[in-house]
Amino acid sequence: MSQSSCPASRARPMSGVVAAGHPATAEAGAEVLRQGGNAVDAAVCAVLASFAAESPLTGFGAGGFIMVHRGGETTLLDFFVAAPGADGIERGAELAPVPVHFDADTVQTFYVGPASCGVPGTAAGLEQALARFGSMPLGELIGPGVRLAREGAPVNAEQAYILDILEPIHARLEGTRELYAPGGRTLREGETIRFGELAEAMERFAAEGSEAFYRGEVAAALSEFVVEHGGTLGPGDLAAYEAIERQPIRTSFRGTEVLTNPPPSSGGVLIAYCLGLLERLGESSGPEQLVAVMGAANDARGETFAEALYGEGLEASLLDPSGLDLTAGDLLGSTTHIAVLDVDGTCASVTCSNGSGSGVLVPGTGVILNNMLGEEDLNPLGFHAIAPGRRVPSMMAPTVVLRDGEIELGLGSAGSNRIRSAILQTIVRAVEQGMGVEAAVRAPRLHFEQGIVQAEPGIDEGALARIEARGVPVFRRPAINLFFGGVQAVARDPASGALSGGGDPRRGGAVATV
Repeated sequence: MSQSSCPASRARPMSGVVAAGHPATAEAGAEVLRQGGNAVDAAVCAVLASFAAESPLTGFGAGGFIMVHRGGETTLLDFFVAAPGADGIERGAELAPVPVHFDADTVQTFYVGPASCGVPGTAAGLEQALARFGSMPLGELIGPGVRLAREGAPVNAEQAYILDILEPIHARLEGTRELYAPGGRTLREGETIRFGELAEAMERFAAEGSEAFYRGEVAAALSEFVVEHGGTLGPGDLAAYEAIERQPIRTSFRGTEVLTNPPPSSGGVLIAYCLGLLERLGESSGPEQLVAVMGAANDARGETFAEALYGEGLEASLLDPSGLDLTAGDLLGSTTHIAVLDVDGTCASVTCSNGSGSGVLVPGTGVILNNMLGEEDLNPLGFHAIAPGRRVPSMMAPTVVLRDGEIELGLGSAGSNRIRSAILQTIVRAVEQGMGVEAAVRAPRLHFEQGIVQAEPGIDEGALARIEARGVPVFRRPAINLFFGGVQAVARDPASGALSGGGDPRRGGAVATV
């Protein structure tokens, strides 16, 4: 979409709130609201700024989803990563396993390199979101991102931590090695990341739209580089890619309606499933109830579930838990999110992810490609088993909560497999327990998977002891950690109409209000 095809900018300032994973990202969105843009304009600008401020997590090589609620209607735009292979290119390299140490006790293996690169979607998704819901031209929205990329994005404590734990991935290949460790040392807090090629990519995006990234010079460079180094990302894969508009799935919870990401994404339907089970377990959702429903979701997510994501009927069967006899006694990627809410009631909730990143920075493009083909959580049937052109299943689940048809909460999270538990617990705290959005985001979390409950400090010790008494081991974490996700959320008080936001301290989250 060319700049000239966009609607004219709004003249009056727009009040609102932006929650994002970096102060510079949040402020970029807020400035658009001050200029009269709506929530979607602000979200697009913030996403582009995050490409520079949070480049290890997102960018033009990533994929994502945006949930937009406006004028009583809610729409999900799917621009997540698709599986390549339509060109019939044979894989010439294997996935490279790299252990990532969140701390001394928590290690997760990611599989990276050219063989892990799927078809990116962010350029197509941002373009379509702006054309469908925006009010400002793209050329007016790239400024903060271009400036941060060219002049330098500040590395705060949380970004320094991310660079440190992802260093084994970044150090593998030329390009990311020099970007994040200029002079041979990984950047530290207080320093800046300068990414000149990304600034040029944003300027090209504003001038040429997404065409360059799927059928033009950038597309050719991406495909040639990946295939030359053993991957399967062909020109036909890129040319065939398009963002897809989907109907959100809906579930009731404590007098509200929760709308979240539908299949073939997996995170949203699992969150809705858990909320439905909590309704059946009673009026209070404590640690024992949360662990019970997380366990049920783990059990539901098998091979049949993975195959059913691409068919019909999964939502109806999984969101009707009437046949499941469950009580609380039955216990026994790097990603970034942005949420924007404006005074007109438009909410944009957008999650983008590069996975852990493949380590592949294609020369001359400003594009660091994703590793979605190497994320174990997203490939439950095995690596390279997803048919060409199909979306890779994702845990990402931008979500909105409505009360009497009016927006009450917009949120989403980073955090790989912990996305669903982070969003679930934030909704419970805000809707059921009546916490303000900031307190709901900051509240301690737990996560139950692979037979172990992991708990942050502050979870009720009596409940944890009762869980252990049922034979479920509990690992008590010494401090909050980005392992438990990175929820960014915005809220509207149904009585006063006041807007507020919560930025997750686990990911350096920030809130900007206008």
